[in-house]
Amino acid sequence: MPDCSTLPRIPRPLALAAAGTAAAGLGTLAYAGTIGLTRFTVRHEQPAVLPPRARPLRILHISDIHYVPGQRRKFTWLQSLAELQPDLVVNTGDNLSHREAVPELLEALGPLLRVPGVFVTGSNDYHGPRLKNPLGYLVGPSAPPAEPEHLPADQLIAGFTGSGWIDLRNRAQEAVVAGRAVHLSGVDDPHIGLDRFAGWPRGTARDDVLRLGIAHAPVGSTLTAFADTGADLILAGHTHGGQVCLPGRRALVTNCDLPRSQAGGLSAVRSSTGREVALHVSAGIGTSRTAPLRFNCPPEATVLDLLPRA
Repeated sequence: MPDCSTLPRIPRPLALAAAGTAAAGLGTLAYAGTIGLTRFTVRHEQPAVLPPRARPLRILHISDIHYVPGQRRKFTWLQSLAELQPDLVVNTGDNLSHREAVPELLEALGPLLRVPGVFVTGSNDYHGPRLKNPLGYLVGPSAPPAEPEHLPADQLIAGFTGSGWIDLRNRAQEAVVAGRAVHLSGVDDPHIGLDRFAGWPRGTARDDVLRLGIAHAPVGSTLTAFADTGADLILAGHTHGGQVCLPGRRALVTNCDLPRSQAGGLSAVRSSTGREVALHVSAGIGTSRTAPLRFNCPPEATVLDLLPRA
């Protein structure tokens, strides 16, 4: 055995500092994996994107629910969102994180499914998450697994469309929302190469029509396609707002080519001609079940009260 009396002694201040750092790290991890996951919030934004003199329109934007059976706090909170009285619900995908989640998720969304709604899907509606090194996100966007766990996307989509929500995967459609004509264009998930931009319904040039572009991942080429063809507002999810952020909700990653400063909330993108188009990226409601952490980035839904342009 070594003679302990001959080993170098760590100065007491350094030992205390190291212990304090370790305790702080463990405390942060514990918070991110418990309170950080269930501190559900509602963000409020007021983008001025409607034609002049138009009546305001309320959109509820939800995304990245990543539902797992038994998430009772999430279930109760999702059911409460109908109390916000939206005119339109926009769901931008990644609803699932478990193959048996669909029935309970549809029940949780039941009150919202009675409200007019539209949706697109994300990669985690098609296949389940896999264990991976979270530091990999610092290198670049994630790739789909080689041998994915298939999720019941068809069952989810049937539940949404059977309740009257409009499937916008690679489709364009006109809808009447609160008495207003709205032109909708959506794509399937650009993150895994399923997007095929379908353009806009006929009559898009009319000044009194609101044009909404809908996607799961806010990939640059998709945002440009919407912006260059006349979108007034683009809605997306996917980023989780960064999920683990520095103070002030400063995201470290976006898991796509979107700048980190636009990882969550309301910002703008520019068309090829320089026109600014409003972009809202939801920070999302859940996380993958294989990475259940949120720090400085609470789970959220967003109320977008659309106002007329000046």
